[in-house]
Amino acid sequence: MMRYLPTVMQNLTTVGTEQTRKEAERFDNKPKNRFNNVLPYDWCRVKLTTSNPNEPSDYINANYMPGYNSHREYIAAQGPLPTTVNDFWRMIWEQKVKGIAMVTNCTEGGRTKCEQYWPADHEPRLYGKLSVTMNSEQQEAYWTLREFRVKHITTSEERTVRHFHFTAWPDHGVPQGTEFLIHFRGLVRDHIQTEGTGAPTVVHCSAGVGRTGTLIALDVLLQQLEKEKAVGINSFVHKMRQSRPLMVQTESQYVFLHQCIMDTLQQNKKTEDNIYENADMIYENATVLREFNRNA
Repeated sequence: MMRYLPTVMQNLTTVGTEQTRKEAERFDNKPKNRFNNVLPYDWCRVKLTTSNPNEPSDYINANYMPGYNSHREYIAAQGPLPTTVNDFWRMIWEQKVKGIAMVTNCTEGGRTKCEQYWPADHEPRLYGKLSVTMNSEQQEAYWTLREFRVKHITTSEERTVRHFHFTAWPDHGVPQGTEFLIHFRGLVRDHIQTEGTGAPTVVHCSAGVGRTGTLIALDVLLQQLEKEKAVGINSFVHKMRQSRPLMVQTESQYVFLHQCIMDTLQQNKKTEDNIYENADMIYENATVLREFNRNA
C-alpha cells in the first residue's frame, strides 16, 4: 500500500509542464524569479499594468489559481525578492486584493525565504507609488494577523488589506498538527466571505508552490466537503498543477491534506462514506495515513 503514494506524486510530476513559460524565461525577467524551476505559465500568469513608460515590464512570478467558486479565486505567488517588492504591491493594488495569506517566515534555518515587504513599525513606508502603513499587528502562537492601510500617492485613494501570516510551517514540510492550520484557513475563509468583493486572495510562501498549494487546496477541499459531502484531493491537486508547477510539492504535504480532511470529519462527527472519488481509494488513503503517522 505504501507504493500507492509515491505513484500518485509521480503521476503528478509532469502535469501542466508542457505549457509555455516564455515571459518567465525572458532575459530581463529571469532575475525576478526566486527559483528557476518555478516559472509561471503564460496563459494564467498575473500581468502588471504597463501604461507608465518607466514600468516597461508586466511580469511578476504569480499565477491565477482556481478555487471552489471561480477560476481566479486566488493568486499563487513567490515570496517577494528585494527587487520585486514594489511589483508585489503593484499587483496587490491593481488586482484589488483585500487579503494576503503568507505561509512562510522571512528567514528560516538561517536562510532568507522572503523579503519583508511591509513596514516594521507603524510608520508609513513607500513602495513605488504606494504608501503602506501597518494599522495593527496581533501576534498569536502559530500566526500573526496584521492590517495594512495602502494609499496610492497619485490619486490619494486608500484601501485596507488584511495580512494572515502563518508562522509555524517548516519549508518542504507540514505543521505539527492539523488543528491550527485548519483554524488559520478558517480565518482566511471568513475574511474572503465577509469582503465578498470577488477579488483574488494572494497566497504565497517562498517559491509559491508547496505550502501555498497546500493551503489553497485545503481551503477548496473543505468548501467542497461542506457543500458536497465529498472531496477529490487528487483531482484538485491535478487541476492546480495545470495553472502553476509543483503545487503541493511534497508527499508529506499531500498526506497532510488527507489528514486535515479526516480530522475535520472526526471533529464534525461525520462518517467517511463517499468522501473520496471512489470507494477503493478510501482504504489506500487510510493505510497511507496510518503508516505516515507511525513513521513520523
